[in-house]
Amino acid sequence: MGITGSGIKVAVFDTGLSKGHPHFKRVEERSDWTHEKSLEDGLGHGTFVAGVIASSKECLGLAPDAQLHIFRVFTNSQVSYTSWFLDAFNYAILKKINVLNLSIGGPDFMDHPFVDKVWELTANRVIMVSAIGNDGPLYGTLNNPADQMDVIGVGGINFDDQIAKFSSRGMTTWELPQGYGRLKPDIVTYGSTVRGSSIKGGCRTLSGTSVASPVVAGAVALLASGVIHRGNAINPASMKQALMASARRLPGINMFEQGHGKLDLLNAYHILNSYTPQASLSPSYIDLGECQYMWPYCTQPLYYGAIPTIVNVTVLNGLGVSGRIIEKPLWFPYIPQNGHYLEVSITYSSVLWPWSGWLGVSLSAAAIGADYTGTAQGHIELIIESPSDDGDFTPKRSNVKLPIRANIIPTPPKQKRLLWDQFHNLRYPPGYFPRDNLRMKADPLDWNADHIHTNFKDMYQHLRAAGYYVEVLGVPYTCFDASQYGTLMIVDPEEEFFPEEIAKLKRDVDAGLSVAVFADWYNVTVMKKVKFFDENTRQWWMPDTGGANIPALNDLLSSWGIALGDTVYDGDYTIGKQTVTYASGTHIAKFPFKGIVLSAKLTDQGAEMLGGKSHRDEVPVLGLLQTQDKKSSGRIVVYGDSNCIDNSHLQRDCFWLLDAVLDYTATAHIPSTFLQHQFKLRNEVRMLPQRMEGNHLYRYSKVLENHLEDTGKRMIRVLPQCPHIIWSQPNPLNKSAPTNLYKSQKLLSIKLEAELPPFSNENNMWLPTVEYMDNNNLESLPLAGFIILALVILFMLYRYFILRTRPRRKRGNRIGRIMSILKVPTV
Repeated sequence: MGITGSGIKVAVFDTGLSKGHPHFKRVEERSDWTHEKSLEDGLGHGTFVAGVIASSKECLGLAPDAQLHIFRVFTNSQVSYTSWFLDAFNYAILKKINVLNLSIGGPDFMDHPFVDKVWELTANRVIMVSAIGNDGPLYGTLNNPADQMDVIGVGGINFDDQIAKFSSRGMTTWELPQGYGRLKPDIVTYGSTVRGSSIKGGCRTLSGTSVASPVVAGAVALLASGVIHRGNAINPASMKQALMASARRLPGINMFEQGHGKLDLLNAYHILNSYTPQASLSPSYIDLGECQYMWPYCTQPLYYGAIPTIVNVTVLNGLGVSGRIIEKPLWFPYIPQNGHYLEVSITYSSVLWPWSGWLGVSLSAAAIGADYTGTAQGHIELIIESPSDDGDFTPKRSNVKLPIRANIIPTPPKQKRLLWDQFHNLRYPPGYFPRDNLRMKADPLDWNADHIHTNFKDMYQHLRAAGYYVEVLGVPYTCFDASQYGTLMIVDPEEEFFPEEIAKLKRDVDAGLSVAVFADWYNVTVMKKVKFFDENTRQWWMPDTGGANIPALNDLLSSWGIALGDTVYDGDYTIGKQTVTYASGTHIAKFPFKGIVLSAKLTDQGAEMLGGKSHRDEVPVLGLLQTQDKKSSGRIVVYGDSNCIDNSHLQRDCFWLLDAVLDYTATAHIPSTFLQHQFKLRNEVRMLPQRMEGNHLYRYSKVLENHLEDTGKRMIRVLPQCPHIIWSQPNPLNKSAPTNLYKSQKLLSIKLEAELPPFSNENNMWLPTVEYMDNNNLESLPLAGFIILALVILFMLYRYFILRTRPRRKRGNRIGRIMSILKVPTV
C-alpha cells in the first residue's frame, strides 16, 4: 500500500530517547520535563516504546515514517509528577500532535488536573492511546487515563490470542456505589514477548500493556497516514469507533477482559477510509444471556422485585467534539419477543464532551412477568446532535439503536436472595484507605472497589454456582425492602452508618433478615505505622480508618451486644479438615452468651509490626447468634477477616466457610465442626476501639458532614432521600427481533471494502476538512448513488424502446456469443 506513517506527529510520553539512535529516521524533537535536565533514556523503556511505534531498522515499528516527538516525563529513578505531565501536555497541544502514546497509568482517576488536561488534549483532536495496566488477572484494576471514555485503553494478549495474565481487567469504578462501571479495555493486542529497540541499538523483548499500547499507537499512526485525505473526519472518536468496530472478538473471553476484541489493522483501514461521521455505542448491544462475552450480566437472570441491573453504555460521537442527546431516548419493546415483560429506565449525560458521553440503562422484570420464564427483547433509540463545523448552520445528527435482550425467571425464594452492601465500601481514590492484608507492602492501597464483579469476583461466581442470587445495594439501608432478602452481606466496610440505618437494621433483623459480617483489621497505632510520604503531593498520607471501620461496625452491632476489638491477628488455623488463612484480621471482643463463638490460635501481627515480641494467642474469630428465641427472627454471623473471600491478595479461599455461614443464616443449621471449636468469651472488655483523633474520613464520607474546620466532632449528614426510578414509557412494536445482536451491529460506512487511495509521501500534514453528508439516516444510500441509479435505469429504458423499433435479425448461438466474450485478442 505504501502507507508508512508519513505526515503524522506521534508523541511518546516516557523515559526519553538517546540522541542519534540508529533505529529512527524521523525524530523531530526531544524534550525533557523532569528535574534531571537530560534527554537521554537511562532505563530503555521509552526507547522500546518508540521502537514499537516507529523503528525503521531491525525490529521494525508499525509506522517508520511517523514524526516522533519524544517527551521525557520520567526520571531514571522512575519518578514523575502530575505537574510535569500538565506542562508537557500543553506543549503537545501547541505542537498539534496527532497521536499520543501513554504507556503509563495509575489508579487515581480523581487526579482532576490530570483528567481535565487529558480531556483538553482529546478536545484538541489528539488521539490518545494508553495502557490499561499490569495488575491482572485481578478485576477492578484499570489504570487512568486508559479508563477514560475519550482515550483508547489497550489491554494485552499473548501470541495464542489469550488475555495476558498481567493485563488489567474492568470494570471502571468511577461510578460506584450508586451506578455501575463502563466497558474497558477498548481493544487488546499483542503485549507478551514483543520485540522492540534497545537503548544503544539491537532488539530485545518486553511484556506488559505498556508494550501493547504502542502497538495500537503505531497502528493508529499508520491508519491516520493512510486516510490523511479524510481530514477532520478522522478524530479521536472516529478512530476509536473504527478500531472497536473492526476488532476481532476472541472466543470464550468476556468484554471486561478483551473489550471489543483484538486489533485488526486492515479491517480498521477499510472502515476508516469509507467512514461516515456518526455516533455509536459501546457496547453496541445488551444481551444479558450471552455468555461468556457478556459476563457478568449473563450469569444472573432478571426477576421481579430485584434491584435493577445497570448497564453503563459509552456514547462515542464522531460528529464532533461536542454534542448532546436530543429529546428523550425511546424504549421499543418487541411484542412477539415478550418485550413488555421488561421495564427499562434510561439516564444519560446532558453533554457529550469531548467526543463522548454515557447512557445508563437500568433493566428489571415487570410485574406482569413475575411468573414468566424466558427471554424478552426490544431496543432503545436515541438521536445525537452536534453543531456543524463547516459553516453550515444545520446541525449534524445521528440515529442510534441499542438492541436489548434479557433472560427472566420467576422471583427466587428470599432465602436464596443475598444483598451485598456496596454503599458502605470506600476506597482509593480519593482517600488513603489501607490494604486489608498488611503483609502486602508492595500494594499499600485498597483500590479495587470491593465489588462482587471486581475483587470479589470468585466469591460471586461461587455463590451463583451454589444457587444464590446476589444483588448490589448502592444506597443506605433505609432504601431496601428487607422482607425480600435472606441475608445482608456487610464485607470490609470503611464507611460510617446513619443512625436511621442502625435503627432500621435492628427492626429488619427482628422481622427475619439475617446479617453476615466479614470485617478486617483496625488499630490506631498500626494505622500511624503504615503512613507514607507522597512525593507528588509532598504530604504525609495517614489512613483515615483501618482495613475496616471497626468503630462504625461496633455502633451498628451494638443493638445485639456484639463488638470487635483492635488487636491485629494473622496466621493459619484448622477447622475439621479445612485450613484457613487469617490475614490481618480483627477479633471478637464482645458477644452474647447465648451465641456460639469459635476461636483460632493466631499471631499478634500488630505487636510484630510495632517492634514488639511475636506471640500466639487463642483468639475468638467467628460468632453465630440467633437474635431471638423464635426462629422467625434473623441470625447474625460475625467473622474477623475478609481476605479469604477477596481476590486482591487471596492465598487460600474459604468459600466452604462462607457456605456454612450462609447455610446458618438461612436455616439455623450449625456444622458439627463449628461446635468442636467453641470458645467461651469472657466479655471483660474495658475499652472498645476508638476512631483516630484528627482523622479526615469526613472528606470522603457519604455519611459524615464535610466541614472546613477540624473540630474533632463527628457531624452526621441529613439522611438522603431514596432514589425513585422513572421507567420509560414503552412504545410497543409488533416485529421480530434479530437473533444475533452482535453480528447485526456493524459500524456503518459508505462501503466496507473500499478501494485503496493513491498514496504520496508528500502528504506531511492534516488536510483541510473534507465535506461529508449530514448523517440524518445512516442506513440510507448516498444521494449520489440514487442519481447514478436513476440515470442507469433511464438509459436502459431508452435502449429498450429504441431496439424494439428496429428490424430484428437472426441471433447467433448463445454459447458462441459467450465464448466470443471470453476470447483474448492476439497481437
